[in-house]
Amino acid sequence: MKFRPCIDIHNGKVKQIVGGSLKDEKNEATENFVSEKGAQDFAKLYQRYHLTGGHVILLNPASSFYYEETRRQAFAALRAFPQGLQVGGGVNPENALDFLHAGASHVIVTSFVFHEGRIDYDRLNWMEETVGRERLVLDVSCRKKGADYYVVTDRWQNFTEEKVTLALLEKLGEHCAEFLVHAVDKEGKARGIETELAGLLAGYTKRPVTYAGGIGSIQDLLVLKECTMGRLDFTIGSALDLFGGTIPFSMIAGADPDIL
Repeated sequence: MKFRPCIDIHNGKVKQIVGGSLKDEKNEATENFVSEKGAQDFAKLYQRYHLTGGHVILLNPASSFYYEETRRQAFAALRAFPQGLQVGGGVNPENALDFLHAGASHVIVTSFVFHEGRIDYDRLNWMEETVGRERLVLDVSCRKKGADYYVVTDRWQNFTEEKVTLALLEKLGEHCAEFLVHAVDKEGKARGIETELAGLLAGYTKRPVTYAGGIGSIQDLLVLKECTMGRLDFTIGSALDLFGGTIPFSMIAGADPDIL
């Protein structure tokens, strides 16, 4: 289990939000925390602790009034920690190389590939050809509907027809370096992990998978380790003291992987 730090940017500010609350209309979201520091400050901190593989996520669409400031913040973070951070949020073949040239190690893609409710393999192949499989992360963040988890797109607002299954991960894993999965209904709530989803993800072992959503305590990390046999990487947002929570960042950043 490896800790992957995060920098979520909304309306030009580093924030922690309740995942399911994000709305493009009026650029609204329920906020847990808004930082006065810039994204580059968090990037430099992560670099100091040698925490690679973290995620910079742009939470405004390109049509938003705030997008350019959000994008500026993301680029500042990437330049502050070259090759140390991945970036996602509106990434497509036309802008992906800009992020990579700015210092991103990987680009993270959801909505471009999961297009009009399903996987668009022409788009997936275009994305892979543009950046290379080794620099492509597929975000299969999901919400539960009935008994199953479905991939959600457009900043987690829209359900697709794609169920999150081992077969889906096996198929998509041929095109990417790793996966990022937010348990959206748990995201930003710090009230415990989605153990059913985490257990499902742990069944896939061919590519690294990072789980996000609901981690609110060290006990939650131990639960995650137990239900996944330690196979998943993880990220923590609003529960960290960096973002107004109670879990000391220094404890997690310097944790012995054998303890977690």
